[in-house]
Amino acid sequence: MRKYWPGVTLGMLAASIAPSWGAAPAKPQPPPLAAEHLTISTVGPKSPHWVYVVDYAFNNEIDSRVWLFDGDTHRRIGQIDAGFFPAVNISPDGHTTAVATTYFARGGHGTRTDVVEFNDNNTLGKTGEIVIPPKHAQTLSMLFTMGYSSDGKFVYVPYLTPAASFGVLDPAKKTVLSEIDTAGCTLVFPWGPNQVSSICESGRLLTVTLNAQGKEASRTSSEQFFNVDEDPVFAQAVPLSDGYAYLSFLGQVHEIDFTQKRPAARAAWSLVSAAEKGTWRPGGVQIGAVHRGLNKLFVPMHKGGDGSHKDPGTEIWVFDLKSHQRTARWPIDTRVTGGAVAVQVSQDPAPLLFVATDKSHVLILDAQTGKLRHDEKNLGQTPQLMLNP
Repeated sequence: MRKYWPGVTLGMLAASIAPSWGAAPAKPQPPPLAAEHLTISTVGPKSPHWVYVVDYAFNNEIDSRVWLFDGDTHRRIGQIDAGFFPAVNISPDGHTTAVATTYFARGGHGTRTDVVEFNDNNTLGKTGEIVIPPKHAQTLSMLFTMGYSSDGKFVYVPYLTPAASFGVLDPAKKTVLSEIDTAGCTLVFPWGPNQVSSICESGRLLTVTLNAQGKEASRTSSEQFFNVDEDPVFAQAVPLSDGYAYLSFLGQVHEIDFTQKRPAARAAWSLVSAAEKGTWRPGGVQIGAVHRGLNKLFVPMHKGGDGSHKDPGTEIWVFDLKSHQRTARWPIDTRVTGGAVAVQVSQDPAPLLFVATDKSHVLILDAQTGKLRHDEKNLGQTPQLMLNP
């Protein structure tokens, strides 16, 4: 039996498909668009005020990235993909950003691959990689979760399984050279072309000297320079022109001279007065920055008790590294921007102080007056700021 649509006759169907002899002629079609080809742009002349902002993306941990942001024009220049819990650092010549990270075959699970990826800072494109053992330390990124030797010939990557060690890599040949057991000491603090230290729970520094092949040649331990029970230090340090400064939870500054055969501690000094001790404390993740030319130390400070060392700063305190005197206190409007969790300062004669907050802001201050120049919102959940060397 033939079935038809209700109310539709064969005549109607025929009429609907019959040509319309009176219809207007079709308009000529425009020529096809020219084919587009992908190109790679360069980021342009570099500025001392370009800051690399590590965005941890805690709401999407497998998709961290590094933003390149211009502190003068307030423009987001580009980004580098960084994977899961990355460690990030810049080569001594400023040409390369290296990212140690983890990828899983199924996004958040599956076969694990740990890798160090190298990115051209002129294009932000990847130029190569080194697959490393699947035990790269997955912790908050800081300047010491990966490092370069001063000549750029070695890259150091901390491992944690939970046994502590670090890998020595050759970034030119893209190979793993060795793994150094650090006997429970952690992070990497490079010095010179072939020395790297790790901080130990004993209050000392373990220093390993490498041979030309990247293998351990010798090791030594410093004297104890802080009391781990009475006043522990932040594991991360503040780079100085001749070593590193380690800040304690109560505000003691331990400067370590790395120019000696064995790292040597100078006399400790305090960020706080006797009346302020135990009330005002440093806090955050990247807890200090030094302008080497001005000899100034910038530290986020907050009021807090024991256990508040991770709390963000409500003020930035400025110190003269020669006299050890505080020269300025710059308050932060924490209700609007949040508190400071990371600081970095440019090294030029007109320096900017970059301050990352716990509300995903990056503040740009005049590093000599403290005047707020710009507040960049939603630049990421940022534990680390970097500048070209």
